[in-house]
Amino acid sequence: MKKPRVLILYATGTNRDMDLAAAFTLAGADPEIVPLNLLKDGRKNWQDYQILALPGGFSYADALGAGKLLAIDLNSYFSTQINEFIAKGKAVIGICNGFQALVKSGILPGNIDNASTLTFNQAGHFECRWVAVRPQSNKCIWTRGLQSIIQCPVSHGEGNFKIKADNGLQTLVENDQVALVYSFSDGSPANQQYPENPNGSSLDIAGICNFSGNILGLMPHPENHIYAYQNPQWTRNVQPFSGLPLFINGVNYASQL
Repeated sequence: MKKPRVLILYATGTNRDMDLAAAFTLAGADPEIVPLNLLKDGRKNWQDYQILALPGGFSYADALGAGKLLAIDLNSYFSTQINEFIAKGKAVIGICNGFQALVKSGILPGNIDNASTLTFNQAGHFECRWVAVRPQSNKCIWTRGLQSIIQCPVSHGEGNFKIKADNGLQTLVENDQVALVYSFSDGSPANQQYPENPNGSSLDIAGICNFSGNILGLMPHPENHIYAYQNPQWTRNVQPFSGLPLFINGVNYASQL
């Protein structure tokens, strides 16, 4: 299998790009952090990559709302390239701010037009804590076959996933588009309880995929738990439940394209 190349988008205010590059390198891919301007003027070509990754942070200082200006960039400058990338079945992942941009650009969920958003946390403040998330979609190429929960941090003020379309949540569930959900550490449902569900997201949704399953967006940061020592409990013989298998899934999929 060939080593897939990863296009990691960089905008002013992005701050998890190097973390994401480390995760993809460990998973067996060849990541490259690319400023948006290099794509705008054609010095970098979208089609040279098999994976597109949108990292976390505060792109453009989250002016107009978290991920909103980055979403405008995606729709204004790159809609043709992104649509071609997605249509070819290539892998896409957006984490935290990247997830917000994918949702606010309409790329996710994709099959339910202008219906969803990531809004202010229900508790009314920024959340920076470790959470447990349970993979549950077999459609999503990033979570398919994963059995263990993932323990990793969240770091956001607008991570509350809501969908306003009639039967929107039911559609996501029926289409197996709910990729990850917040849970207790033993994997049992969070049932909207705080802080296990840190933001109040409907159905404890931590991440969703598109209808085809090649695009994943999630609020937690699995790229910040790829080594055992990153877990604050690692010296206590706690099962690590790393986020690395999620990236290995995406890399294995992309290596066959």
